[in-house]
Amino acid sequence: MAAFLQWRRFVFFDKETVKDAGDNGKNFVLPVGISACDSGRGHINKLHMDGQIWFLTRSLQLSSFQAYKLRVTHLYQLKQHSILVTVGQDEQGINPLVKVWNPDKRDSGNPLCTRIFPAIPGNKPTEVSCLSVHENLNFMAIGFTDGSVVLTKGDITRDRHSKTLTLHEGTCPITGLAFRQQSKVTHLFVATLEKVHCYTLSVKEYPKLELDTHGCALRCSALTDPSQDSQFIVAGDECVYLYQPDERGPCFAFDGHKLLAHWHRGYLLLLTRDTKSPNKSEFGSRETSPSEKQILTIYDLDNKFIAYSASFDDIIDVLAEWGSFYILTRDGKMFVLQEKDTQTKLEMLFKKNLFVMAINLAKSQHLDSDGLSEIFRQYGDHLYVKGDHDGAIQQYIRTIRKLEPSYVIRKFLDAQRIHNLTAYLQALHRQSLANADHTTLLLNCYTKLKDSSKLEEFIKSSESEVHFDVEIAIKVLRQAGYHSHAVFLAERHQHHKWYLKIQLEDLKNYQEALRYIGRLPFDQAESNMKRYGKTLMHHVPDGTTLLLKGLCTDYQPSRDAMERDSLDKGPAVAKKANSEEFISVFANNPRELRAFLEHMIEVEPFSSQGVYDTLLELRLQDWAHEQDSERKKVLQGAALSLLRSDNTVFDKALVLCQMHNFKEGVLYLYEKGKLYQQIMHYHMQNEEYGKVVEACKRYGDQEVCLWEQALGYFARKEEDCKAYISQVLEHIDQNNLMPPLLVVQTLAHNSTATLSVIKDYLINKLQRESQQIEDDERKIRQYREETAHLRAEIQELRSSAKIFQKTKCSMCNSPLELPSVHFLCNHSFHQHCFESYAESEAECPTCTPENRKVMDMLRAQDQKRDLHDHFTRQLRCSNDGFSVVADYFGRGVFNKLTLVTDPPGSKVGVGSLEADLQRDLLIHTKRNA
Repeated sequence: MAAFLQWRRFVFFDKETVKDAGDNGKNFVLPVGISACDSGRGHINKLHMDGQIWFLTRSLQLSSFQAYKLRVTHLYQLKQHSILVTVGQDEQGINPLVKVWNPDKRDSGNPLCTRIFPAIPGNKPTEVSCLSVHENLNFMAIGFTDGSVVLTKGDITRDRHSKTLTLHEGTCPITGLAFRQQSKVTHLFVATLEKVHCYTLSVKEYPKLELDTHGCALRCSALTDPSQDSQFIVAGDECVYLYQPDERGPCFAFDGHKLLAHWHRGYLLLLTRDTKSPNKSEFGSRETSPSEKQILTIYDLDNKFIAYSASFDDIIDVLAEWGSFYILTRDGKMFVLQEKDTQTKLEMLFKKNLFVMAINLAKSQHLDSDGLSEIFRQYGDHLYVKGDHDGAIQQYIRTIRKLEPSYVIRKFLDAQRIHNLTAYLQALHRQSLANADHTTLLLNCYTKLKDSSKLEEFIKSSESEVHFDVEIAIKVLRQAGYHSHAVFLAERHQHHKWYLKIQLEDLKNYQEALRYIGRLPFDQAESNMKRYGKTLMHHVPDGTTLLLKGLCTDYQPSRDAMERDSLDKGPAVAKKANSEEFISVFANNPRELRAFLEHMIEVEPFSSQGVYDTLLELRLQDWAHEQDSERKKVLQGAALSLLRSDNTVFDKALVLCQMHNFKEGVLYLYEKGKLYQQIMHYHMQNEEYGKVVEACKRYGDQEVCLWEQALGYFARKEEDCKAYISQVLEHIDQNNLMPPLLVVQTLAHNSTATLSVIKDYLINKLQRESQQIEDDERKIRQYREETAHLRAEIQELRSSAKIFQKTKCSMCNSPLELPSVHFLCNHSFHQHCFESYAESEAECPTCTPENRKVMDMLRAQDQKRDLHDHFTRQLRCSNDGFSVVADYFGRGVFNKLTLVTDPPGSKVGVGSLEADLQRDLLIHTKRNA
């Protein structure tokens, strides 16, 4: 049994006498003879000893009906249903009847009685002591003075849907019954004068458990508010006991003889009488004299205080309805206890500095979070003024999310209270409400306290425990010199930039920074190598070069990165960076740069052009500075191998070769780019006469002007170059590259060149010209003879008859038969052969192809003549002659027109007027025939 506690007393209820509904201001008077009451569904129900039941509405309107002929002993109003269950007598004797009423339905003006049945299941006469009905209307329990309990199971409003059984038997009268519903389990508490039992009605056998060996008097038991853990209250003379279905709970020592117990909205109402020599009745109640006062006390068991206490004259009952408590006395008066509002109650507690009690009360009254926060603030202010800073900070912590943090922080900025400020800032971070300033302040507190353990605990806490701005924390720790802690945070939260900055700039741990970059995902590794590559190359060149090789070929993060919190989420995908972007990293490390570039072109033959150009420059530098001839040849071959690569940029490579005077490379590039004149000029500048001639021989077929340039070059030389001039003239003569007059004019500038140098050239040239003249005269005579012969033949065809003596068909080579077709060209055909192969009746099928070729040549000649006239006229009239010429070139006008004739391979020029004339005469003759 708990020790008696001196609970604090308050007046949280206002007592008023209920006035009549009229304007006369008189007190409301209850009907005479009221013996018991109940409330619910907006009414206060009163039973009268003569069998009447009265209804009192909120507007104080009274109504009644005759429920029994003799008297009503018990009534029970359900709270969730409009059902009223009563017990009474209609005739003399011990024969109580149970009636179930529905006040919402009427029968001749009275509530409808839906069921009547005897309370006693057998013939054993006994009186009803208490009554309880389950809110689901499936259970009703009736307790008797002989110690038995009758349970009605099923629909209590109908006879045929319910059955009755004796649940409990004993010798001690039943003083209290209460149903408790928890989830799907239904319990029935049974209280007697001596014991407390609990039955489990959800199990078929209805198992019973004895909870205690002392009981209570009538009306001294109650059930707390329905909830998952509602408890059965038994009010004894010494203590008030609370029971669970399977055990006894806490007890409270309250003095005084208990007359009545009620529970409503967290309050326990006890009606007691202090008397030293009470007279007990058979049910445990005491008979009082009219002069004795009764004390009504309202307890708050959760918060451990008395909410109201007052003495009254003889009380009939206390009811809870319409949000207040109504007290009915035997002198006909009715009082109402109206609870003060929560704010008023809290202010009363604040005046007495009872903040803990105010907090508990606010929670029990379900005050919102804003109201609770204000209580915590006031409590914190109170403790702060008293000097209890530790307690104050705990209250301020409870105001987080409602009270502005700056209100608290300003109070504890004093260096002597830095511990309290630290606790508050930690709470802010745990609730994820800290901003960057709060994080900075907290870390500064740690560093000023030099509390490394707390600092380490803070930064190593999981994200689910503490939330803070990691970047701000890293900055503060770095500034305070806690580099190891800053590095830990940066690595844990993957702030790669800060991790590398601290490692390289503060700790100078280059090897660790390089290792860390190698664990990063590709994108992060690439960006950080661009940022810190030069620094790492200066201090750890070999490792940096190795990492860059992997980054630019087939990068995979190191294995420990994947075993860790997986910096690179998901399956690893091979990526590679652009190697050209990292060339600047090797600015002062040519050896590593050379190794890197050679690795790139070996692994990635199609690397960017910049890689090849840079490597070429390095190799040319090595070649230029190399003194060993053997080694120089090797470097020369290596440089040439790069020049032969398709990835080398021609212009850049040429500039590099010229800068380093790499002759072989320059000549190779000139040849590769078909810059034959540059090759000539290169040899000319270096006065390599033999190579000038050799270049003309190698490239003269591609550019014939090389021989002319070579001749002009040697002509300007004052040295004895007769041998080279002779070689050049020989080639010019063989290929007829220059007019003799131009050759003479060119060599006239050379003072050392005598007539003997070009003697043979001129003689050969004159001989060939003479031979050409003779050939042309011979052809002229031949064409004139052929023309005369054709004219004679045409004249003969026009003036004399033609005798056809052909005996075979020119098409099928078979003997001719009539009908036949003959042409003046001496071709004859069968009629059917001619019709089968002839394209026109006027043309010979055999001569048609040759005639068409001739006609095409004539038409082309005519078009060319007209086109020449048009071109000349347009060129003369245009302001931009170059555009006209370019237009005609684009249309192919100046292409040489040639036609292929039989036999295959021979060409007939369109300019041969004599041949055209002969063919024209022949065609004209054949068509006339």
